[in-house]
Amino acid sequence: MEVEINGIIENVVFQNEENGYTVCTITHEKETISCVGVMPGIQPGEEVEIVGIWTTHNLYGKQIKVNSYSKSLPKTVQGIEKYLGSGSIKGIGEKLANRIVKQFGLDTLKIIETEPIRLAQVTGISKNKAISIGQQFHDQYELRAAMLALQEFGITTTYAVKIYERYGSECVEVIKNNPYKLADDIIGIGFKRADEIAKQIGIEKNDINRIRAGTIYILNDFATSGHTYCPKDTLLTECRKLLEVPPELIEHALLDLNIEKRITIKSYDGQVAVFLKNYYRYEENIAYRLIQLLSIKQSPIKKDFEMQLAQTEADLKINLVDEQKEAIRCVLEHGVSIITGGPGTGKTTTINALLDMLKKQRIEFMLGAPTGRAAKRMSETTGELAQTIHRLLEINFVNEGQNRQYFNRDKDNPLETDILILDEVSMIDVNLMNAILNALVEGQKIVLIGDVDQLPSVGPGNVLKDIISSGRIPIVKLTQIFRQASQSAIIRNAHKINKGEYPISNEIDSDFFFLRRPYADDVKEGLVHLIKERLPKYKSLDIIRDIQVLAPMRKGALGIAELNKELQQALNPPAKNKPEHEYRQNIFRKGDKVMQIKN
Repeated sequence: MEVEINGIIENVVFQNEENGYTVCTITHEKETISCVGVMPGIQPGEEVEIVGIWTTHNLYGKQIKVNSYSKSLPKTVQGIEKYLGSGSIKGIGEKLANRIVKQFGLDTLKIIETEPIRLAQVTGISKNKAISIGQQFHDQYELRAAMLALQEFGITTTYAVKIYERYGSECVEVIKNNPYKLADDIIGIGFKRADEIAKQIGIEKNDINRIRAGTIYILNDFATSGHTYCPKDTLLTECRKLLEVPPELIEHALLDLNIEKRITIKSYDGQVAVFLKNYYRYEENIAYRLIQLLSIKQSPIKKDFEMQLAQTEADLKINLVDEQKEAIRCVLEHGVSIITGGPGTGKTTTINALLDMLKKQRIEFMLGAPTGRAAKRMSETTGELAQTIHRLLEINFVNEGQNRQYFNRDKDNPLETDILILDEVSMIDVNLMNAILNALVEGQKIVLIGDVDQLPSVGPGNVLKDIISSGRIPIVKLTQIFRQASQSAIIRNAHKINKGEYPISNEIDSDFFFLRRPYADDVKEGLVHLIKERLPKYKSLDIIRDIQVLAPMRKGALGIAELNKELQQALNPPAKNKPEHEYRQNIFRKGDKVMQIKN
C-alpha cells in the first residue's frame, strides 16, 4: 500500500549520478526515515513529498521504496544553511554557508537566483565565484523543473533523468513537439510508451511523426525476430494494424524515411524489401568484403602437401577421410572457405589437423567463437587459445551506462594474424560478421566453421546459410558420421531429423529417451525424479553442474518460471545457513544455479 510522507532531507547516504538512484534519510514529525529510490539531485535541507511503499531490508530494516517524489527549496534559515553547506554547490562548505545565510537570511536563495553578484559582499567570495554559484543554482533549478514537468507526462524518474541528460533544458519542448523522438534517442522507451505520451499531449493518429516512428518500430521488431528486412506488403499490413491510419499515409512515411536514408527499399525477384539502413549496409559490406578477400591470389599449395598431411596424421594418431583432407586443402588454397557438417562428422578432428599443419608452416592463426561457452569448448578440443569474437575484436562502449558499443579492431587497426578461424558461425548475426570482416585486410584468410542446420543467430540475419546459398564461397561439407559419434542416439537422431526421419528413442543404455506424461503435475514430478535419482546414476552426473533443463516457454504450468521454483524446492530447499533475496517475485538462494543471459 502506497504512503505519502512530507519531510526534510536530513542526509544523502548515497547517490548514483548517472541514474539518480539515492539512499537518504528524511525527518518527518521528529522521526528519521530511510528512503531508497530514484531521486536525482536531492540535497540535505530540501523539503520533499515522497510517495512509496514500506519495505524491510535484511540489513537496514524498515525503509520506504520511493515510487515518485517532488521537492521544494528549504524555507527556514536553518534549512537554507544546511542545503548550501551540503556540498550541492561547489565552492560552498559549511562555514561559508553560515556566513552567506547570516548576510542575507531568508532572502539567500532568492539573491542567489536573481542577483548572484551580491554574494561577493560575503568574505571569501569573489565576483567570479559568485557568478559560478548562481549558475550552479540555476542548473539545479532547471533540473528540478524538468523532473516535475516530465512526471506530468507519466514518465518515471529513472527515464526523466535520461531524458534530461539527452535534451537538457529543452526536454519538455522536445516532447511536446515530437514525443516519438524518445523512441529513437532514449534506451528503454519504445514506440508504444512514446505513443501513450503523445495521446496525453493530444497528438493525432495521422501525425506524420507517429507514422514514421511506428514504421521504424515494426522494422526493429522484425530485426528482433532475426530478420534483416521486412517485405513491403507485410510492413504495410502491420503498420495499418498498429497505427490505424490509411495506407497512403504509410506510403508517404516510407518515402520520407527513404529520402532521409533511415531505411533502404530494394526489389528482389519481384518482391519489395524494406531494410533499416544499417542492416542493408551490413549485408552489402559482408558480400563485398568476402568477395574481396576471396579474390586475392593465394600462394600455390606446396607439392609435398600429401606428405605433410600424412605426417600430421601420424603425429596426431588420426586417419583423415577424403572430405576432411579436402577441407584442409580448401583452407590453404582460398582466402575465404567454409567447413560445414552435422554433429559427429569430424569437424573438430579436421580443425586440429589444420592447426597442426599451420604451425609446421609457421602460419599464424587466431581462433574465435560467438559465445564464451563455444570459445571454451574450442580451446578444450584444440589445446589452443580461443576467444569470443567480441574479445578478439576488443569490444568497447561509448558510455559505461549505455548499450552502444564499438570495436577497437577495424580496417584501421586490423587483427594481427594470417588466418582467422571461427567456429559455431551459424550463431553469428550480420552486425558481428560485418565487424569481423572490417577487421581483416587483403592477404588475410578467414575460415568459417559451423552446422547450417543449427538454429540461426538470435540477432538479425542467417549469415552462414546465406553465404553457402550464394554459391560464391568455396565450401566442404563433411557428411561421414564416425564410429564413436554413431554410438550416440542424440547424434544419430539429429541426422535423422535433418533427413525428415522420425527419431529413435528409449533404446537400452541410450542417451536419448522419451517419457510421456499426461498431466503437468506428473511432468514436474517425473522431472524432479529424473534429476535427483535417475540421471545422477548415469555416468555419475552432478545434479547442479552437469544437468540442464530446457523448456519451450516462459509462462504456464510447465514454463521456466514454474519449473525453476519446483527444481529449487527439490534441489536447494531453504535452510538457516542459506541467505535469500527476493526480487520480482523470485527468491534467489545461496547455492542456486543461475544463468547469465546478458553481457
